[in-house]
Amino acid sequence: MKKTTFLWCCLLASATVLGQETARTDSFSKKGYQLIVIDKTTDLDPNVKQRMVDAFFVVYPKLAKAYNKKTLKRVTFIYDPAYTGVAECANGRITYSPTWLKRNPNDIDMVTHETMHIVQSYPWGAGPGWITEGIADYVRHTTGVDNKGGGWSLPEFKKEHSYENAYRVTARFLLWIEQTKKKGFVKKLDAAMRTKTYSPAIWAELTGKNVDELWKEYSENPTVKL
Repeated sequence: MKKTTFLWCCLLASATVLGQETARTDSFSKKGYQLIVIDKTTDLDPNVKQRMVDAFFVVYPKLAKAYNKKTLKRVTFIYDPAYTGVAECANGRITYSPTWLKRNPNDIDMVTHETMHIVQSYPWGAGPGWITEGIADYVRHTTGVDNKGGGWSLPEFKKEHSYENAYRVTARFLLWIEQTKKKGFVKKLDAAMRTKTYSPAIWAELTGKNVDELWKEYSENPTVKL
């Protein structure tokens, strides 16, 4: 029994060491920001990784200046083959799917969307999740480095859409509000979420109409300049 336990512990230790050996960590600093990159893969295209590093240093300082100057100065990217999603952000760390990047090597602006979540830094219960994701995709549209190359764009309006669909659908609605109702609306909405002062009344306070009235008008004439 003791021999079996000892052997099992050795195997676990070996696996841990092997995992540490295959994870490569690099550090980049520029414009007062630091990016730590942890690559747990052995075959991710280095050109893709470099493009994502470059995108970070182009986009993140812009987002910080425009939306939240107190955002984190140090961010970590993790490429984890065990991660089954596409990308997610938590506590200044963004985990990316190597599988997704191998299939979609030009989807560089996932960096823009995910780093905006760091800039947002909304407290728990700040407001609806569809606003959080809608703003992140709005920012991807306005600030992204190569959405066209990544095959990403805001969708055409469809009658079955709802402002609560989040992501690109909500982003397009926010763009329409910016262009036709209130320039600077998204920044004020973002600030309200971050300071946990958001309430449904903010739509009417800033535009003169509540969100349902705005959506109705938008659905009747959803033209935006892309």
